[in-house]
Amino acid sequence: MELIKEKYSDYKARLPQSGKQIIGQYDQKWIIVYQAFNPLITDYAVKHQHFGGDHYSFQRMSWIKPNFLWMMYRAGWATKPNQERIVALWVAREKFEYILSQAVHSTFIAEIYQTEEHWKKALASSDVRLQWDPDHDPYGSKMHRKAIQLGLRGNILRQFATEWIGKIEDITDFVKQEGEKVEAGAIENLTVAYEEVYSIDNDSIARRIGISRQ
Repeated sequence: MELIKEKYSDYKARLPQSGKQIIGQYDQKWIIVYQAFNPLITDYAVKHQHFGGDHYSFQRMSWIKPNFLWMMYRAGWATKPNQERIVALWVAREKFEYILSQAVHSTFIAEIYQTEEHWKKALASSDVRLQWDPDHDPYGSKMHRKAIQLGLRGNILRQFATEWIGKIEDITDFVKQEGEKVEAGAIENLTVAYEEVYSIDNDSIARRIGISRQ
């Protein structure tokens, strides 16, 4: 369970540049998702290998992102307030797909929910929010490709934060090192997390999140 890395030039050449894509690092058992926190939350999580303590709230929605560069955009390469530390979380794939199976889009999509009333009922009954947002390149520029992020709350958040994570690794030093290359414009030397398109084999989940089967 180690974070695999590669040159950004290889990453960019291999991955699709458009469409709704779940992109992440995974193997047969685990998929890595990323979050950003302040040092107090991160120190507790790394020490105990689960979330909790005096500074972590189970009462708010917490967003996870399987795409490394989307997390870098959101956290400004670990420079934004309360996002100064980046953690990689190894989550069992069956739990990740269970989260997807419970997800409801944050905005109404007629093709999926038919009516706004059905969508609002789905929102009220689910503890998982789904957003497809423009992915971003290392400089933070929008891409044609859409990246997924998932918001967790309630019982699913508690289970995720305390039971479903196999490993929590603080990758802040790596992030800052690579962020300096971006700041210097040395993109040819940039290293990122190795990622692939995550295929959804379940038709029901694919329809729910609004993607075509890979």
